[in-house]
Amino acid sequence: MDQSQAPILEALQAYHDSGQLPFTPPGHKQARGVDPRVSAVLGEAVFRSDVLSVGGLDDRSSSGGFLQLAEQLMAHAVGAEQTFFSTCGSSLSVKASMLSVAGPDEKLLIGRDAHKSVVAGLVLSGIRPVWVEPRWDEKLHLAHPPAPEAFAAAFAEHPDAKGALVVTPTPYGTCTDLAAIARICHEHGRPLIVDEAWGAHLPFHADLPTWAMDAGADVCVTSIHKMGSGLEQSSVFHLQGDLIAPELLKERADLFSTTSPSVLVYAALDGWRRQMVEHGHAIYDRTLSLAKTTRERIEEISGLHVHGRDDFCGPGRAFDADPLQLMVDVSGLGTGGYQVADRLRERHQINVGVSDHRRIGVQLTHADDEQSTDRLLRALDDLARRASDLPPAPPLRIPPPSELRLEQAMLPRDAFFCRVEHVPWQQASGRISAELLTPYPPGIPAALPGERLTRDVLDYLHSGLEGGMVIPDAADPSLQSVRVVA
Repeated sequence: MDQSQAPILEALQAYHDSGQLPFTPPGHKQARGVDPRVSAVLGEAVFRSDVLSVGGLDDRSSSGGFLQLAEQLMAHAVGAEQTFFSTCGSSLSVKASMLSVAGPDEKLLIGRDAHKSVVAGLVLSGIRPVWVEPRWDEKLHLAHPPAPEAFAAAFAEHPDAKGALVVTPTPYGTCTDLAAIARICHEHGRPLIVDEAWGAHLPFHADLPTWAMDAGADVCVTSIHKMGSGLEQSSVFHLQGDLIAPELLKERADLFSTTSPSVLVYAALDGWRRQMVEHGHAIYDRTLSLAKTTRERIEEISGLHVHGRDDFCGPGRAFDADPLQLMVDVSGLGTGGYQVADRLRERHQINVGVSDHRRIGVQLTHADDEQSTDRLLRALDDLARRASDLPPAPPLRIPPPSELRLEQAMLPRDAFFCRVEHVPWQQASGRISAELLTPYPPGIPAALPGERLTRDVLDYLHSGLEGGMVIPDAADPSLQSVRVVA
């Protein structure tokens, strides 16, 4: 296919050039109705390109086929058989993929480090999760994706499972052996869904971890806004093989999709695909070199250590790691990651993604350059020189996984829609959770609906809150009370 074209962007330009006059939504009518105070911040161009997808950019019967062509170009660019765009984020794409594989009361093997969107899919569908344990790094106190052997064991115990779902890379950038997991799934005649939200860049350079379609996955969900140039909420999900019918996947996606998709999101997806096909390899040559230099320079700052493959990969640990995710251990400064993240924002106007009791996550993308990394390095050096001003590391207890894993006493859907009550957290041990208790970032639930709470998990969450953790999904974010099954 001619990858130099960008059908949605070109159709949008043609729409402007032809002088179309809409008597349709959006009600701002090409920015004419926007409060000048709003356009002063957002600019008029945003509103001028905010047009209807059908009945605006395209005619009422979609005869132009702009979206269909853009999706075909994306599939061709990355080597998938079919691609679908989503303007509702990868949370939609994950749910649609799950419902394409399993239905109410059917089993799905799922890595327990799954994002909360997976739990939402379980609540909506009634799927019965079979949790597959991540690899726990006792020394570093973090989880890597489940190993292929764990999925093989789960299939042996649950041969009636309809398929498997795994998250890789994790928000820490670590990856599992996807090719091996895909082989295990296919030996059982079952599909593999990969939540590769953090992997939009992976198809475009050989020195990055192998991406899901190349590894043999059946469905791959990718958030283009995370590591690509998509706008927030932009996601694509790719399909290959014959284990999931494309019309079924589209039908399930339609259950969650909006009937008013954002042309702005579509257009940015379209343009990013063209940029990557034409220039991606050279762009990531430069970005990977920048990441290497930045790692070396952070390592020179007293009290800081950047985790690399030697820390994350090897027997019993991760299979691979994304070199663009710089996980910086700050414990040598005598403080925690939450505290460093707050200080970087307050004093240096620098925002980091992941933060935990001892690390911050520095995400580099193709948009970074020496100017942005130099500013980061100056800020980190300033923090190190003023380490005595930083608050002490919080007394956070990280229990081993055996103490954090909860019994799935009810289906997530049943617990979520059950009659509930709120009890003081000190009385919640032994009760069945009716809510998600999800530390953010990265959004992996510590407890989910249907799991029986224990004092170990409740103590962990409370010590986390005292140390800087945020649990925004809880009915009571202070966790003084917990929503449980009555």
